[in-house]
Amino acid sequence: MKRILMALLCAAVVLSACKNEKVTQLEQITKEIEMKSEIAERNKANTLAFLKALEEMNTDAVVNLFAEDGVHINPYASGLFPEGTKGKEGVRAYWEPVFPNFEKMEFPVEEIYSMNEAAMTFVKFKGKIKLKNDAGWYKNDYYATFKFNEEGKITEYVEIFNPIVAAKGFGLLDQIK
Repeated sequence: MKRILMALLCAAVVLSACKNEKVTQLEQITKEIEMKSEIAERNKANTLAFLKALEEMNTDAVVNLFAEDGVHINPYASGLFPEGTKGKEGVRAYWEPVFPNFEKMEFPVEEIYSMNEAAMTFVKFKGKIKLKNDAGWYKNDYYATFKFNEEGKITEYVEIFNPIVAAKGFGLLDQIK
């Protein structure tokens, strides 16, 4: 009887240890999910902050969202627009001359998603830009991806837009390469 009680006690200790190990694993998984969720929300907020900085035509705010070695890529520039730039000063040189050409910029977001273990966002948005001197509005659809470093700074921004619509909007249709 004593042996049976000892065996039961040992079994209880082993089961308790296994249960505690599973609880610890579950707690760790829960913490990881919470951390990724926080990172995803921060990166979504930084994506929206980028679009807001564009709407406000605030070059400093745009630049400050990028990592020192961040890149901006326009894969469909079509020879009409810059293909992109590298580094914070490159981002400044890219955007600073853009803003004075427009009276107003709006970028309403239609969809935004966190991707790639929360280190990346995808956003679908509209571009509604009022040209100066009552020259009308330029409108286009945009899709963009943002990659972020651990500090939440943009390491890569890829802007996808319809180059035909852009060329037409700016009277450059005959210059598409």
